[in-house]
Amino acid sequence: MFKNITIGQYIARESTVHELDPRMKIIITLILIVGLFLIGSFWGFLFMAAYIMFLIYFSRLSLPLLVRGLKPVIFIILFTLFIHILFTRGGEVLLEWRFIRVEEGGLFTGLFMATRIALLILFTSLLTLTTSPIQLTDGLETLMSPLKVVKFPAHELAMMMTIALRFIPTLLEEAEKILKAQKARGADFESGNLLRRAQNLIPLLVPLFLSAFRRADDLAAALEARCYRGGVGRTRMKELVLKRSDWLALVISLLVVVGVILI
Repeated sequence: MFKNITIGQYIARESTVHELDPRMKIIITLILIVGLFLIGSFWGFLFMAAYIMFLIYFSRLSLPLLVRGLKPVIFIILFTLFIHILFTRGGEVLLEWRFIRVEEGGLFTGLFMATRIALLILFTSLLTLTTSPIQLTDGLETLMSPLKVVKFPAHELAMMMTIALRFIPTLLEEAEKILKAQKARGADFESGNLLRRAQNLIPLLVPLFLSAFRRADDLAAALEARCYRGGVGRTRMKELVLKRSDWLALVISLLVVVGVILI
Protein backbone atom coordinates (compact mmCIF):
# COMPACT_ATOMS: atom_id res chain seq x y z
CA MET A 1 0.00 0.00 0.00
CA PHE A 2 2.71 2.50 1.02
CA LYS A 3 4.84 1.81 -2.04
CA ASN A 4 2.08 3.19 -4.28
CA ILE A 5 2.65 6.78 -3.14
CA THR A 6 4.71 8.59 -5.80
CA ILE A 7 4.73 12.14 -4.38
CA GLY A 8 8.23 12.84 -3.06
CA GLN A 9 9.96 10.14 -5.10
CA TYR A 10 12.52 10.92 -7.79
CA ILE A 11 13.32 8.62 -10.71
CA ALA A 12 16.42 9.52 -12.71
CA ARG A 13 15.99 9.47 -16.47
CA GLU A 14 17.59 11.14 -19.47
CA SER A 15 14.54 12.89 -20.86
CA THR A 16 13.38 16.27 -22.06
CA VAL A 17 11.25 16.86 -18.97
CA HIS A 18 14.05 15.89 -16.56
CA GLU A 19 16.41 18.35 -18.24
CA LEU A 20 14.06 21.32 -17.86
CA ASP A 21 15.01 24.03 -15.37
CA PRO A 22 13.46 23.27 -11.94
CA ARG A 23 12.19 26.84 -11.64
CA MET A 24 10.33 26.52 -14.89
CA LYS A 25 8.90 23.12 -13.90
CA ILE A 26 7.58 24.58 -10.64
CA ILE A 27 6.03 27.54 -12.49
CA ILE A 28 4.49 25.26 -15.13
CA THR A 29 3.05 22.98 -12.42
CA LEU A 30 1.46 25.97 -10.66
CA ILE A 31 0.04 27.22 -13.97
CA LEU A 32 -1.46 23.81 -14.74
CA ILE A 33 -2.94 23.55 -11.23
CA VAL A 34 -4.56 26.97 -11.64
CA GLY A 35 -5.84 25.82 -15.01
CA LEU A 36 -7.44 22.76 -13.40
CA PHE A 37 -9.49 25.03 -11.13
CA LEU A 38 -10.58 27.18 -14.08
CA ILE A 39 -11.90 24.27 -16.16
CA GLY A 40 -15.65 24.31 -16.55
CA SER A 41 -16.38 21.15 -18.57
CA PHE A 42 -15.23 17.57 -18.98
CA TRP A 43 -13.83 18.45 -22.39
CA GLY A 44 -11.31 20.65 -20.60
CA PHE A 45 -10.31 17.77 -18.33
CA LEU A 46 -9.95 15.53 -21.39
CA PHE A 47 -7.69 18.11 -22.99
CA MET A 48 -5.62 18.36 -19.80
CA ALA A 49 -5.39 14.56 -19.54
CA ALA A 50 -4.06 14.45 -23.09
CA TYR A 51 -1.41 17.00 -22.15
CA ILE A 52 -0.28 15.00 -19.12
CA MET A 53 0.03 11.94 -21.37
CA PHE A 54 2.24 14.09 -23.60
CA LEU A 55 4.42 15.03 -20.60
CA ILE A 56 4.65 11.42 -19.40
CA TYR A 57 5.82 10.32 -22.85
CA PHE A 58 8.60 12.93 -22.98
CA SER A 59 9.62 12.22 -19.37
CA ARG A 60 10.17 8.53 -20.26
CA LEU A 61 8.11 7.43 -17.27
CA SER A 62 5.40 4.79 -17.37
CA LEU A 63 1.72 5.68 -17.05
CA PRO A 64 1.04 2.80 -14.60
CA LEU A 65 3.64 4.32 -12.26
CA LEU A 66 1.73 7.59 -11.99
CA VAL A 67 -1.67 5.91 -11.90
CA ARG A 68 -0.43 3.72 -9.05
CA GLY A 69 0.17 6.91 -7.10
CA LEU A 70 -3.60 7.49 -7.06
CA LYS A 71 -4.28 4.35 -5.01
CA PRO A 72 -3.42 5.88 -1.59
CA VAL A 73 -5.84 8.78 -2.23
CA ILE A 74 -8.59 6.71 -3.85
CA PHE A 75 -10.58 6.96 -0.60
CA ILE A 76 -10.51 10.77 -0.75
CA ILE A 77 -11.55 10.70 -4.42
CA LEU A 78 -14.44 8.29 -3.78
CA PHE A 79 -15.50 10.17 -0.64
CA THR A 80 -15.65 13.43 -2.61
CA LEU A 81 -17.65 11.69 -5.33
CA PHE A 82 -20.23 10.18 -2.94
CA ILE A 83 -20.63 13.36 -0.87
CA HIS A 84 -21.56 15.35 -3.99
CA ILE A 85 -23.80 12.57 -5.29
CA LEU A 86 -25.78 12.40 -2.04
CA PHE A 87 -25.97 16.06 -1.04
CA THR A 88 -25.61 18.21 -4.18
CA ARG A 89 -28.95 19.01 -5.79
CA GLY A 90 -29.87 20.01 -9.32
CA GLY A 91 -31.21 18.54 -12.54
CA GLU A 92 -33.30 15.42 -13.02
CA VAL A 93 -33.73 12.78 -10.33
CA LEU A 94 -31.75 9.67 -11.34
CA LEU A 95 -32.37 7.53 -8.24
CA GLU A 96 -34.59 7.86 -5.20
CA TRP A 97 -34.80 5.25 -2.46
CA ARG A 98 -35.92 6.12 1.08
CA PHE A 99 -33.65 8.96 2.23
CA ILE A 100 -31.20 8.53 -0.69
CA ARG A 101 -31.78 10.91 -3.57
CA VAL A 102 -29.37 11.12 -6.50
CA GLU A 103 -29.81 13.95 -8.95
CA GLU A 104 -28.09 14.72 -12.23
CA GLY A 105 -26.35 17.82 -10.86
CA GLY A 106 -24.88 15.90 -7.91
CA LEU A 107 -23.52 13.13 -10.13
CA PHE A 108 -21.99 15.63 -12.54
CA THR A 109 -20.38 17.68 -9.75
CA GLY A 110 -19.04 14.57 -8.01
CA LEU A 111 -17.40 13.22 -11.14
CA PHE A 112 -16.12 16.71 -11.94
CA MET A 113 -14.43 17.15 -8.55
CA ALA A 114 -13.05 13.59 -8.49
CA THR A 115 -11.44 14.09 -11.91
CA ARG A 116 -9.92 17.38 -10.78
CA ILE A 117 -8.34 15.77 -7.68
CA ALA A 118 -6.93 12.89 -9.75
CA LEU A 119 -5.31 15.22 -12.30
CA LEU A 120 -3.98 17.41 -9.49
CA ILE A 121 -2.20 14.42 -7.93
CA LEU A 122 -0.81 13.35 -11.31
CA PHE A 123 0.69 16.78 -12.08
CA THR A 124 2.23 17.05 -8.60
CA SER A 125 3.67 13.53 -8.80
CA LEU A 126 5.16 14.28 -12.22
CA LEU A 127 7.02 17.29 -10.75
CA THR A 128 8.69 15.31 -7.96
CA LEU A 129 9.36 12.26 -10.12
CA THR A 130 11.33 14.33 -12.66
CA THR A 131 13.09 16.77 -10.29
CA SER A 132 15.79 15.78 -7.82
CA PRO A 133 15.57 17.13 -4.24
CA ILE A 134 18.61 19.37 -4.76
CA GLN A 135 17.15 20.86 -7.95
CA LEU A 136 13.81 21.35 -6.24
CA THR A 137 15.48 23.19 -3.35
CA ASP A 138 17.45 25.44 -5.69
CA GLY A 139 14.37 26.18 -7.79
CA LEU A 140 12.18 27.04 -4.80
CA GLU A 141 14.89 29.20 -3.25
CA THR A 142 15.47 31.13 -6.47
CA LEU A 143 11.75 31.75 -6.98
CA MET A 144 11.39 33.01 -3.40
CA SER A 145 14.64 35.00 -3.42
CA PRO A 146 12.91 38.39 -4.09
CA LEU A 147 11.28 38.00 -0.65
CA LYS A 148 14.72 38.17 0.99
CA VAL A 149 14.34 41.95 0.82
CA VAL A 150 11.81 41.70 3.67
CA LYS A 151 14.05 39.23 5.61
CA PHE A 152 12.09 36.20 4.39
CA PRO A 153 14.05 32.95 5.00
CA ALA A 154 13.76 31.70 1.42
CA HIS A 155 16.58 29.15 1.61
CA GLU A 156 15.50 27.70 4.94
CA LEU A 157 11.86 27.36 3.84
CA ALA A 158 12.87 25.76 0.51
CA MET A 159 15.12 23.32 2.36
CA MET A 160 12.34 22.40 4.81
CA MET A 161 9.82 21.80 2.02
CA THR A 162 12.25 19.68 0.03
CA ILE A 163 13.30 17.59 3.03
CA ALA A 164 9.63 17.03 3.89
CA LEU A 165 8.91 15.82 0.35
CA ARG A 166 12.02 13.66 0.29
CA PHE A 167 11.17 11.99 3.59
CA ILE A 168 7.69 10.93 2.44
CA PRO A 169 8.86 7.79 0.58
CA THR A 170 11.47 7.09 3.29
CA LEU A 171 8.91 7.13 6.10
CA LEU A 172 6.45 5.11 4.03
CA GLU A 173 9.10 2.47 3.44
CA GLU A 174 9.78 2.43 7.17
CA ALA A 175 6.05 2.09 7.86
CA GLU A 176 5.89 -0.87 5.48
CA LYS A 177 8.69 -2.62 7.36
CA ILE A 178 7.08 -1.95 10.76
CA LEU A 179 3.71 -3.17 9.47
CA LYS A 180 5.20 -6.47 8.28
CA ALA A 181 7.12 -6.89 11.53
CA GLN A 182 4.03 -6.31 13.66
CA LYS A 183 1.97 -8.71 11.54
CA ALA A 184 4.67 -11.34 12.01
CA ARG A 185 4.23 -10.84 15.77
CA GLY A 186 0.50 -11.47 15.46
CA ALA A 187 -0.82 -7.91 15.24
CA ASP A 188 -4.19 -7.55 13.50
CA PHE A 189 -4.85 -4.31 11.60
CA GLU A 190 -7.90 -5.36 9.57
CA SER A 191 -10.53 -6.93 11.85
CA GLY A 192 -12.95 -5.16 14.21
CA ASN A 193 -14.93 -1.95 14.00
CA LEU A 194 -13.54 1.48 13.17
CA LEU A 195 -12.56 2.29 16.77
CA ARG A 196 -10.87 -1.08 17.17
CA ARG A 197 -8.88 -0.62 13.97
CA ALA A 198 -7.75 2.80 15.16
CA GLN A 199 -6.51 1.27 18.42
CA ASN A 200 -4.70 -1.46 16.49
CA LEU A 201 -2.68 1.20 14.66
CA ILE A 202 -0.89 2.21 17.88
CA PRO A 203 1.81 -0.52 17.49
CA LEU A 204 2.46 0.93 14.03
CA LEU A 205 2.33 4.66 14.77
CA VAL A 206 4.50 4.71 17.92
CA PRO A 207 7.58 3.06 16.30
CA LEU A 208 7.04 5.16 13.16
CA PHE A 209 7.08 8.43 15.14
CA LEU A 210 10.17 7.31 17.04
CA SER A 211 11.89 6.45 13.78
CA ALA A 212 10.94 9.83 12.29
CA PHE A 213 12.38 11.71 15.29
CA ARG A 214 15.54 9.60 15.17
CA ARG A 215 16.01 10.30 11.47
CA ALA A 216 15.44 14.04 12.04
CA ASP A 217 18.04 14.03 14.83
CA ASP A 218 20.55 12.19 12.60
CA LEU A 219 19.93 14.66 9.78
CA ALA A 220 20.46 17.63 12.12
CA ALA A 221 23.72 16.09 13.37
CA ALA A 222 24.89 15.49 9.80
CA LEU A 223 24.14 19.10 8.79
CA GLU A 224 25.92 20.37 11.90
CA ALA A 225 28.97 18.19 11.18
CA ARG A 226 29.15 19.70 7.69
CA CYS A 227 29.02 23.24 9.13
CA TYR A 228 25.66 23.97 7.53
CA ARG A 229 24.56 27.52 8.36
CA GLY A 230 21.66 28.09 5.99
CA GLY A 231 21.86 30.05 2.78
CA VAL A 232 24.46 32.61 3.92
CA GLY A 233 27.49 32.42 1.62
CA ARG A 234 26.25 29.24 0.00
CA THR A 235 27.29 28.51 -3.58
CA ARG A 236 25.95 25.99 -6.08
CA MET A 237 27.86 23.39 -8.03
CA LYS A 238 25.49 23.92 -10.99
CA GLU A 239 24.01 27.34 -11.65
CA LEU A 240 20.45 27.42 -12.96
CA VAL A 241 20.23 28.80 -16.49
CA LEU A 242 17.02 29.08 -18.49
CA LYS A 243 17.30 27.59 -21.96
CA ARG A 244 15.19 27.82 -25.08
CA SER A 245 13.50 24.52 -24.26
CA ASP A 246 12.37 25.93 -20.89
CA TRP A 247 10.65 28.91 -22.48
CA LEU A 248 9.12 26.64 -25.13
CA ALA A 249 7.67 24.40 -22.40
CA LEU A 250 6.23 27.46 -20.64
CA VAL A 251 4.60 28.74 -23.84
CA ILE A 252 3.08 25.31 -24.58
CA SER A 253 1.70 25.03 -21.05
CA LEU A 254 0.19 28.51 -21.23
CA LEU A 255 -1.44 27.66 -24.55
CA VAL A 256 -2.86 24.46 -23.05
CA VAL A 257 -4.34 26.35 -20.08
CA VAL A 258 -5.82 29.02 -22.35
CA GLY A 259 -7.23 26.28 -24.56
CA VAL A 260 -8.95 24.44 -21.69
CA ILE A 261 -10.38 27.71 -20.39
CA LEU A 262 -11.82 28.52 -23.82
CA ILE A 263 -13.23 25.00 -24.10
